[in-house]
Amino acid sequence: MRSRYALAELDVSVYLREVVLKSKPPELLLLGGRSTVPQLIDLDGTRYPESLDIIFWALARAGDKQKADELWPADSQKRHRIMSWVTYNDHFFKYWLDRYKYADRHPELSEDYYRGRGAVFLSRLEKRLENRAFIAGETRSLADIAIFPFIRQFAAVNPKWFDLSEYTNVKRWLAYFVNSDRFSSVVMAKHPAWHAGQENTLYPAS
Repeated sequence: MRSRYALAELDVSVYLREVVLKSKPPELLLLGGRSTVPQLIDLDGTRYPESLDIIFWALARAGDKQKADELWPADSQKRHRIMSWVTYNDHFFKYWLDRYKYADRHPELSEDYYRGRGAVFLSRLEKRLENRAFIAGETRSLADIAIFPFIRQFAAVNPKWFDLSEYTNVKRWLAYFVNSDRFSSVVMAKHPAWHAGQENTLYPAS
């Protein structure tokens, strides 16, 4: 989802092949290696097998350089700050999020325990957003785009708990993204599962 949001935000178009994970097309399996999604194959055959790879690919090809610079500033200290948040999300929060979402698959500990571990990240994010609109300041950055889809997943496990939680700043920040037209009408738009011979689907649509 974060790669789709970045592509839409930067208006960098690709041919979309929607994959149903329970019925992966043989063309994906024939690529070898990991067969998870998202993945991107450039015109020169270069393969980008991770969502973060795709985001950086889109940043490098964005026509609107001002917007690209906003999301990924040239300043090395800002980049370090952004990536520290992304790394914390990807290597700590996602671990506990997966167990919270699928607690029945991890019966060694309770759903409440997994939620509590994930909430450590929410607490840190809540404090970070106390005096700023976004993670890196008053403008959006790659950190926001890379992290908000996972906070959305966390909230969706038990919406009532999240709605009643003390994470006021996190809820305000998350609402900015999920209530946007771009998210609801572009990123979340439904597409049929891809099959060989299907007409190309441009994403985002021009």
